[in-house]
Amino acid sequence: MIKIERKDTIKAQLAITDLHNARESGKTYNTENVNAALIEAFHGKCYICENKAATSYQIEHLIPYRGNQNLKYDWQNLFWSCAHCNNIKLDKYEPILDCTKENVEKLIAFRKKGYFGTDEILEFIPLVEDNEAVENTIALLEDAYYGTTPQKKFEARVIRKELRRELSEFKEYVREYQEAENEEEKEDAEILIKKELKDSSAFTAFKRWLIWDNGIYSELEKYIPEN
Repeated sequence: MIKIERKDTIKAQLAITDLHNARESGKTYNTENVNAALIEAFHGKCYICENKAATSYQIEHLIPYRGNQNLKYDWQNLFWSCAHCNNIKLDKYEPILDCTKENVEKLIAFRKKGYFGTDEILEFIPLVEDNEAVENTIALLEDAYYGTTPQKKFEARVIRKELRRELSEFKEYVREYQEAENEEEKEDAEILIKKELKDSSAFTAFKRWLIWDNGIYSELEKYIPEN
């Protein structure tokens, strides 16, 4: 989970119009324009686990609306989530961090420790004290990445496998950058690294923290966007 900028685009405006009309008529908020705008805003990835390879996505209400029509049709309260994370979250974690307003990756450290075949573990470390939203967000992340039922645990293993693949690929780009024998090779690696550190990348929080946690990569921090 990282901070995502919710931009005022044409698709967003069409979604807002749909939501206004849906609220007035009592129809569904789940329109083609709303889906298209959320996919654009969240770069096609789940805002919770950051997986871009899920096969099923849903519109998620950050704050459960529980009959509140303002929250139900509020564009600012609609988020893009994979079905796995949405079905885990429901209304069990309140409040959580709003990733369109807060720098989540500056409030929580995202780390993968160990290697495949060993005691591999994901860690979500709070960087501030006594923050209920941070604590609830960490609880949600842990449940999303590890599952809460036999079925969800299976789905979580699939997500962790994709995370492992993404991080392995990213680390290879960093190695290519470090071992570049000339400026051309280094520039090629820089392009790939910069792409992987963008908001639109999958599992961006883990990739950014891989850089922040390793001093030898400090020169690559310049490719992490300022939010």
